[in-house]
Amino acid sequence: MKYKNISIPNFKELRLSHVILDYNGTLAKDGLWKTQAKESLKKLSQEFIVHVITADTFGSVQTQLEEFDITIKVLNSNNHTQEKATYIQKLGAHSCLAIGNGNNDALMLQEAAISIALLGDEGCATKALMNSDIICKDITDALELLLNEKRLIATLRQ
Repeated sequence: MKYKNISIPNFKELRLSHVILDYNGTLAKDGLWKTQAKESLKKLSQEFIVHVITADTFGSVQTQLEEFDITIKVLNSNNHTQEKATYIQKLGAHSCLAIGNGNNDALMLQEAAISIALLGDEGCATKALMNSDIICKDITDALELLLNEKRLIATLRQ
């Protein structure tokens, strides 16, 4: 199993296996994925089990991400906020890092062992912001925090 131990002084001891990413507003804009994150996402999928969880509003997630070794979960309930949180709980929230920007990401961000809210092109819902540990301006910066864990440690240590 893929995992990474990260010790953040006076904050948390992490054993992360899963990285859960929202799609639209996080990895994609208007259904088209942000290609500048391509190399970071490929590297990340070698170190972690990567999941993309989405309502797939534009019906494009499968074709946009077919080249990556990731799990795609298309939401199918009437309550995407709860469905995302339940997905993380089933994986084991203590082993998850979540990244998102919307109201429907708020509980997922709250449940995860560590969470990153993105303040990008689509903005960031206040609930998502308040339930996150870190705020990044774009997906590449967020993914790079995991690939260069000293950045993550520097941001969160107390």
